[in-house]
Amino acid sequence: MTNIKIILGSTRDNRVGDKVFNFVMEEASKNPNINVEGIDLKNYNIPFFNLEMNPAYMDNPGYSGDQVKLLKKIDEADGFIFVMPEYNHSYPGVLKNMIDTFYNEWRLKPVTFVSYGGISGGTRAVEQLRLVLIELQMVPIRSSVHIPFISAQINDNGFLKKETKEATHIDKTIEELEWWAKTLKEPRTNKLK
Repeated sequence: MTNIKIILGSTRDNRVGDKVFNFVMEEASKNPNINVEGIDLKNYNIPFFNLEMNPAYMDNPGYSGDQVKLLKKIDEADGFIFVMPEYNHSYPGVLKNMIDTFYNEWRLKPVTFVSYGGISGGTRAVEQLRLVLIELQMVPIRSSVHIPFISAQINDNGFLKKETKEATHIDKTIEELEWWAKTLKEPRTNKLK
């Protein structure tokens, strides 16, 4: 079974990200080949990155509290879906801080994105984040989902509209992520021993 973590990269009050996150969790749970777990960064108190050096070069970075809890979840994952908004043509600082806090736990794992925002649907943020994740030796896959004009995509009950969900074709993105996660699992495990 492939272990996929879905990370909600917004912690703002009154965020719409939880609606997108719930949709992604629901869709990913339909895939019988993956075990899905959601990670809402709002539930973790990750201090601002302040290590003496890059954690890639440290045997024991001295993590504590929520850092340890989150590290274990990231370490056990075979792949990731980042659910994220676009802020000022980029990704949220809270997401970047969480990513920078770790290193080896990200290596050689595939990642895709479900972004949302205004006219671009978060595509500019995703393109910037892809470069960061490549530096961490992650594998950003080609497929991703971008939801433009997010406020207009939510119905009166506070959920994503049915037609919005159908238009994303997220099932194909999840299938591609699952293939990459499965394909990289054994070589990654052997290389990192």
